[in-house]
Amino acid sequence: MTMLPLPLVRADELPPEVREVLRPGGTLVDRKGIARVLPSTFMRVDSWKLALETPLTSHFMLWEFIGVDVREAPLLRSFPRYVPCALVLLGSALELFRAEVGTYVHIAANGGYRSPGHALTRYASRHCWGTAVNIYRVGDTWLDSREEIEKYAAIARRVMPGVWVRPYGHEDGQADDHLHLDIGYTLFDPVESSSQVDNAGVS
Repeated sequence: MTMLPLPLVRADELPPEVREVLRPGGTLVDRKGIARVLPSTFMRVDSWKLALETPLTSHFMLWEFIGVDVREAPLLRSFPRYVPCALVLLGSALELFRAEVGTYVHIAANGGYRSPGHALTRYASRHCWGTAVNIYRVGDTWLDSREEIEKYAAIARRVMPGVWVRPYGHEDGQADDHLHLDIGYTLFDPVESSSQVDNAGVS
């Protein structure tokens, strides 16, 4: 976290209107009726230029995880934007996947972080935690067939610890034109960096 030029913002530091949309510490109910607690700590992204220039990991830039369209809540389509810290964990997991496939991994629009206010948010979508990603292409291969989706799903299961893969299919809860990967309802609340902490008592 200390390498990213993005300030940490706690729930009580969010502007009231943003807090109303992000609902930090609130809950969304999953498909089984279980209430899942939403993130409470965010990274502040002050501009699209900053998102374009900020590497989240060695091979993934921040902007790739936050591209949305008009279905996102209007307030969250402008800057500053606030994204869950768990995006860093997701990016790190995807690094393992990219190393295995040996080529570019393309994330769909609305396929990374989406807020609880996004029109596509149903149940407790892991996209609201910043821990889910929809991949529509790997290198030059489009993931729009059972063969290709299941091929890369198998790779993800092999190299990404704890990953969940949405099954291929045309029904609700399945995917037939992308590969959905997620690392669960992961809450990441980083400690302050050493530069932000009093050095008293440190030898």
